[in-house]
Amino acid sequence: MSEPLVLVSTHGGVATVTLNSPSNRNALSVAMLTAFSDALDAVEADDSARVVKLTHNGPVFSAGMDLKEAVVVGLENTSGLLLKILKQIVTLPKPVVVRLDGPVRAGGLGIVGASDVVISNDSVTFAFTEARIGVAPAIISLTTLPRMDPRVAHRWCLSGETFSAAAAAAAGLISQAVPAADLDAAVDSVIAELLLASPQGLAETKKLLGRDMADLIDDKGEAIAKLSAGLFASEEAQEGMNAFLEKRKPRWQT
Repeated sequence: MSEPLVLVSTHGGVATVTLNSPSNRNALSVAMLTAFSDALDAVEADDSARVVKLTHNGPVFSAGMDLKEAVVVGLENTSGLLLKILKQIVTLPKPVVVRLDGPVRAGGLGIVGASDVVISNDSVTFAFTEARIGVAPAIISLTTLPRMDPRVAHRWCLSGETFSAAAAAAAGLISQAVPAADLDAAVDSVIAELLLASPQGLAETKKLLGRDMADLIDDKGEAIAKLSAGLFASEEAQEGMNAFLEKRKPRWQT
C-alpha cells in the first residue's frame, strides 16, 4: 500500500500535519485535498492538540494545483475542495503554524495565506504563476490579498514572477524568513509561545483575528470557485497547461 498523502501525528499538544506527496511536489490533486481536509477535521476533533504545525515532505511545499489532473478532469471538484480547506484553516480553533522549507507556487500560496504564522527558510521562493497559464489566482486571492501590500500584490499576481522569502515577509505574506539552520528553532519558539495560552484564549482570539477573512470566504467563495473552474476549462488555459506540461512556450509568448 502507498503511504498516506497527508500524515498526522500529535505530541506534547502539537499536531503535526505533513503534506506527503513529494513525487509530484505536493501538487493539490483531489486526493491530496481530500486527505488534507480529513486531516484538519481530525486535528480539530483531537482535544490533545492545541497548536497545529503544517509542514511537508520533499523539497517543495506545494507546486499548486495538479495540472496533469486538471487537463483531464477539470478543476470543478478541486476548486471546491481548496475553498473548503482555506475556510477550515481560517476557522480552525487552533493556531496553524507553517514550517516552509521549499518553494511555494500558486494554490499553495492560498494555504500559506490562510495560516496564522508562517516561518520560512530564507532560500524559499514563491510565485503566483496562474496568469502565465491563462487563469487567475482566484480562490487564493481570498486568503492572500488581505495579507499583502496591494502594490506588491498587483505586480506579483499579474507578472507571475518569482520572489524571495525576504520579499514575502516584507509584503506581509509570511511572518518571518530565517536561515535554513535556524528554521526548526524559529518554528519551535513560536509554538512554545502559543502553548502558553489557554485553549479558549487561542480559539476566541483566532476567531476575532480571522473573522474578516472567514466572512470574505463565505461571501465571495462560491462565485470565485465557479470563476476558477471556468477559467481552467477555457481554451486558453488548456493551451497554457499543456505548454507547461510539455515544457514549451504557450502561443502568446514569443
